[in-house]
Amino acid sequence: MLKKSDFYFDLPQELIAQDPLEDRSASRLLVLDKETGAVSHHVFREIADYLKPGDCLVLNNTKVIPARLLGEREGTGAHVEVLLLKRREADVWETLVKPGKKCRPGTALSFGDGLLKAQVLETVEEGNRLIRFEYKGIWEEVLDRLGEMPLPPYITHKLKDRNRYQTVYAKYEGSAAAPTAGLHFTRELLEQIESKGVNIAYVTLHVGLGTFRPVKEENILDHHMHSEYYQISEEAAGKINGAKGAGGRVICVGTTSCRTVESAADENGIVHAGSDNTEIFIYPGYNFKVLDALITNFHLPESTLVMLVSALAGREKVLDAYREAVRERYRFFSFGDAMFIK
Repeated sequence: MLKKSDFYFDLPQELIAQDPLEDRSASRLLVLDKETGAVSHHVFREIADYLKPGDCLVLNNTKVIPARLLGEREGTGAHVEVLLLKRREADVWETLVKPGKKCRPGTALSFGDGLLKAQVLETVEEGNRLIRFEYKGIWEEVLDRLGEMPLPPYITHKLKDRNRYQTVYAKYEGSAAAPTAGLHFTRELLEQIESKGVNIAYVTLHVGLGTFRPVKEENILDHHMHSEYYQISEEAAGKINGAKGAGGRVICVGTTSCRTVESAADENGIVHAGSDNTEIFIYPGYNFKVLDALITNFHLPESTLVMLVSALAGREKVLDAYREAVRERYRFFSFGDAMFIK
């Protein structure tokens, strides 16, 4: 049995990065050889040295929406926080509400002095609420004005520039969290990589807050994975399959890109264009159908993300590399440093 505690490591609180670096590509980069377990230390912009002509770099171009709304319950004026998780239909969203107990179906909410109004429709799985919003004008503009970036719970500092929780190639709105491995790339670095003859394929997976949900069961197979929407274009599928067919490597940027290509691949490792929802849970014992290498950040102890990287490089090698990163004072989590598993 694979136990949650098998993926524990000791992480000092002060290593959790609270602010992004001034220069995205100046993060540190730990390179882990998944065959030997050898580790070396670099600066992120040196990632280009590890990419070869014919490789395919897969990036998730989802865009984080300012999904955190602070308002009040009408009639009482009591504070309420609403986190937009998933659009169900035009103005109806599945949300996470705090405090939830006070927001029963029928409760009326108000945000921005009535600029945005809402009504709780029903309670759905895991205590989430379906809410219908009412407003004048364009939804995106109202949200842009009233919403805040939904930073992970372990980041306590206020974000000065909301674009820093967005990749430079973010395009399609729909995420409640950033695909953080991509935060290290600058446009200049991507141009340098392309000029080397590396193909860049963009896929879309809208990241849900389930990505931060802790694994509660000791037997990890009892953990229920959250569902996320993804889309792969014909062009992206062609680039990924072309690289694979010609003997190049498919290198995913982030666990979200990894989960997207692995979900869209058939048993022969051919990626198919289209859109779907995925609940794929990757843990040791999983055979990767498409991915050859992974660029990722450092993840929470006992999280599904640590389990995914352990599936690729082996649990012991990953935990040894993490312990080395702690010794070397790497910065952890969303605004932290990066790791390349080759």
